[in-house]
Amino acid sequence: MNQEYIEIELEEEPIELCNLLKVLDFAESGGQAKQLIAAGYVGVNGELCTVKRKKLYAGDTLYFNEETFMLTLAEGAVPAERSQPNPPATHQSSAPQASDKGKKPSQSGKKKRNKQKNNVDSVTGRKPISFG
Repeated sequence: MNQEYIEIELEEEPIELCNLLKVLDFAESGGQAKQLIAAGYVGVNGELCTVKRKKLYAGDTLYFNEETFMLTLAEGAVPAERSQPNPPATHQSSAPQASDKGKKPSQSGKKKRNKQKNNVDSVTGRKPISFG
């Protein structure tokens, strides 16, 4: 593989992979860009990438059409904070505790639906249709 890179300056980050392919004119439309990614024509950071909306940051490399591109941040652009793929668990488990036996789960977060009879025909059991 050729170790020379073509530098691409990002004015803001992150950028989604499918959008980057459109901006670089490797694809005429977003649909075509997504097809190229799904078909396995695109590599990111040395690996095949089939994630269409993968977020790319400065420092990432893109491999397409036998060329390697290095993403850099344009001068004056503010670097984005990368999200961690698996953040450490800091909250308590929501599994039921031994003292919770026999209690029903709280439904305070759920909306209650009130079933109302809306003019149901007693013969057919159907609601009237309104075309107005």
